[in-house]
Amino acid sequence: MVGENSPSRSRMRQTGFIGSLVALASALADFFESRAALFATESKAALVQFVLIALCLIAGLLFFAFGYVFLLATAVVAVAHLAKVSWLWTALAAAGLHLLMALIFLLIARSGIKRPLFRATTAELKKDREWLKNLETTNQTRS
Repeated sequence: MVGENSPSRSRMRQTGFIGSLVALASALADFFESRAALFATESKAALVQFVLIALCLIAGLLFFAFGYVFLLATAVVAVAHLAKVSWLWTALAAAGLHLLMALIFLLIARSGIKRPLFRATTAELKKDREWLKNLETTNQTRS
């Protein structure tokens, strides 16, 4: 017959409750096997897509950094030419400005790190612990 080679027909058929359990387990195994194969295939495709996106981001950041450096060098030379000052002094001023901005951003980040995260969740968990402690003491006094 045409359907005899299918996986469900190639297994021995049992009747009754045990047969139903075996058939259910077999169907679940086939289901999870097919889902695992699908997940493996899609995860490979997702990995390729993730790697491509990561490479594009890295290349974009690299070219942005080069563009910024060249723009900064041009600005230093232009300001030095317009102010009729040595380009070294202009570059030193630009470096000082960048260091000052970096320090400001680091101080802002440090103040952000010191603030506790998930305040509402922490407060709720503290309330839950207190409730559990009170529940234990009331259960012990009743015993």
